Amino acid sequence: MKPLTRTTAAVLGLLVPALAALTGCSGNSAADHPSAPKPRTSAAGAALPAPRSAPAPAPTLSPAPHQGEVRIEDGPFTDRVRLMGLTLTTKPAVTGHLAITSDVSDVLALELRAAYYDSHGRLLGTGTFQYQEEGEDAHGSHHHDGPRAAGDGIDFTVPAKHLSSTPASAVVSIPTLVNE
Repeated sequence: MKPLTRTTAAVLGLLVPALAALTGCSGNSAADHPSAPKPRTSAAGAALPAPRSAPAPAPTLSPAPHQGEVRIEDGPFTDRVRLMGLTLTTKPAVTGHLAITSDVSDVLALELRAAYYDSHGRLLGTGTFQYQEEGEDAHGSHHHDGPRAAGDGIDFTVPAKHLSSTPASAVVSIPTLVNE
């Protein structure tokens, strides 16, 4: 044999068993070894990845926000929507209007989160707004009577929950957006 041929034979000798192992092919079958234990097929043993959730709000804002400022946190959906008229109310809550800019489809599910901060940029607490479009037959003859999130968008209010003080500013994020 020539050196190139020996090298080729050696490489093939290593590749063939590796490919057989990767594809599950082997010369041994259950019929060859009837007493070999069969692997269990159980969904309970399968490790599934944990569901993703929105990241926690920043404990401090830098630079410190201006009084009444509402910032929009960049995220996976911010390029598909336009948030307008964002206002920090005295209630406290963040109000505004969301419109889809990527297409003209209806919003089926939406979650907005607001993190509320004091004048030094320290986190005081959070709030959540959730919207779920209900079809006409979702609950028999009952259907969604609130604003439909089509065309012009949807008005929203993100109320603050359990704040430790009066907020001076807020940061709005969009962890969930599902549209047709």
